[in-house]
Amino acid sequence: MFSDKANSIFNEVIDTYHEINTVDQPFNNPYDKDKELIEHLLYRKCWIDTVQWHYEDIIRDPEIDPEAALTLKRKIDASNQDRTDTVEYIDSYFLEKFKDVEVKPDATINTESPAWGIDRLSILALKIYHMNEEATREDASQEHQMACKAKLDILLEQRVDLSTAINQLLDDIAHGKKYMKVYKQMKMYNDDELNPVLRGK
Repeated sequence: MFSDKANSIFNEVIDTYHEINTVDQPFNNPYDKDKELIEHLLYRKCWIDTVQWHYEDIIRDPEIDPEAALTLKRKIDASNQDRTDTVEYIDSYFLEKFKDVEVKPDATINTESPAWGIDRLSILALKIYHMNEEATREDASQEHQMACKAKLDILLEQRVDLSTAINQLLDDIAHGKKYMKVYKQMKMYNDDELNPVLRGK
């Protein structure tokens, strides 16, 4: 199943990141984009999410230097754009994969494309990893550990449900029961012509 592959790669990314555990570490994608394109994209997608997760932790430091915070905000903005671009590359992969499928007359469209479901699955892997850390943190109170364990159980159940839904969506597309229609993310605030502040410079 596709989601099994995705979840395995996401866990691989998160474990690899935490070996060094710094946002400044080099990124090395072990999957060849010419031979293992979807694996390459999944690894890249989760790496972006993992680094950004830790950017978001750092920027919430109440004592962060304002100049450092601004620099970090720009990195988060760039990361968000990179994340969106990678999601669109993943959808392009599926559009190519299913381009010859004969769509049934009664086929329906989904509320989100496969890649945006995969995006949520990647974020969920990070939530599970860090909630597990909190549930097993030895210096935390038993009450804290138990509360986090209850949340972890819900996150794990959510991953099963989301994985199942993604697999079902891909199967429906493969059999013409659903069809893909992807809208590019038309973000306006990064565009020199669409953002009135940037346009005025």
